[in-house]
Formats: sequence, structure tokens, C-alpha cells
Amino acid sequence: MTTVLRVALAALVLSGFSGCAVKDSADRAASADTVEITEYEGERLDPFFRAYDNSIEGPQRVDVGTYRLEILGLVENPRSLTYDEVLALPHVTRVVTLHCVEGWDERLLFEGVRVADVLAASRPTDGARTLVLHAVDGYSTALPFEDVRRLDLVLASKINGKVLDATRGFPFQLVAESKLGYKWIKWVTRIELSDEPYLGFWERRGYSDEADVPDDRLKGD
Repeated sequence: MTTVLRVALAALVLSGFSGCAVKDSADRAASADTVEITEYEGERLDPFFRAYDNSIEGPQRVDVGTYRLEILGLVENPRSLTYDEVLALPHVTRVVTLHCVEGWDERLLFEGVRVADVLAASRPTDGARTLVLHAVDGYSTALPFEDVRRLDLVLASKINGKVLDATRGFPFQLVAESKLGYKWIKWVTRIELSDEPYLGFWERRGYSDEADVPDDRLKGD
């Protein structure tokens, strides 16, 4: 073996153990989970990969090693959770249709953790009225705090059995069934509980704060 080849192989081994390349990125998560579920309990699912992107700043690349989900506001115990600490909570799996305000929809298999479980150890106070969510790219949105349980909100970490990638919102996307897609915030990095109303990115630009999916669209689910 030549000296050049030995050096190249050593560099490759070191990079594999040092966290270089894809290990600390959303690409690492996506590439580690390559089998996509295309049908669930006899129901056809829409594809994980899609050509379009309607985020405000483009796909965000989140370093899982430094990522923290902050739980703040009207809670007795503010917390800062790692990706793995969030994933250690009980998981739920459900098929839900995401309805975009632009008129399209997609039916997908989501797996993740209940927002109620994420908040439980922080002990929300009696004054909490609004759930505010923030994303890495500066996007934000809000829902009534009662929707945490009424809609059984979920922070999804997988779609169709695949770990979210940068386009799909790694590490977490909110699943807010019966709400239009702009409430389904991606790249979630902070959850705040407030006693005041809050208008998010699109809501401040005239979109409905209720964001209920019209009944005629729900009938097709």
C-alpha cells in the first residue's frame, strides 16, 4: 500500500469518527432511514419527496448536535431539550392530510411525540392561553393552548417512515390536523406559552389566525 493511499484511508476513518460530513446534519438523518412507507393499513400515501418548497427562507439545515427545543413562557419549569430527549417521549403514529392554503393537499403518515407530552414536565401555568411556536428561519405561528389537547397536536420527526430532511423540516414539524398548512410550522426550535394573542408570520400579513380547513376540503379526507 502506498504512503498516499494509507494517508487517504486514515483521513477517511478519522472523518467518520469525528462527526464530519453528514453525521451532524439533516442529511445524516434522512440518509440513515431510506425505506419509505407508501401504503399504510390499505391506504395510499403521498410521497415524502416533493419538488416544491414554500418556506420563507428555503430549507434550513439544523445541526442535531447543537439543537435545543426551548420551552419557555408561562411554565413553572422552563426547559431546553436535545433532539434525543424529545424523541425519548412516547411516540404516536397517524395518517393525516395536510391542506395548504394554496389549494393542494397531501396525505402522509406522521410519527412523532405529542406536544402535551413535550410540555408536561415544564408544567404550564393556569394563565396559559396561547401556544406560540418559532422556527430556525424566523417563521412563527400560534394556536390556542386548548388545541394542544383538543387537536392532539404532534411534533413529527418522521413522515412515511423516513426521518425528516432539511426540506421537510428536520428536526420537527408540527402536525395540526384540521388547520391549514401555515400552522404546520417546520424546523421548530422554541415553544412559548403566553396569556396574550399572537399573530405569526403569515397571520400578520392577513391570513386567518383560526386557519380552519374548509368543511368541503375536510370531507375528502
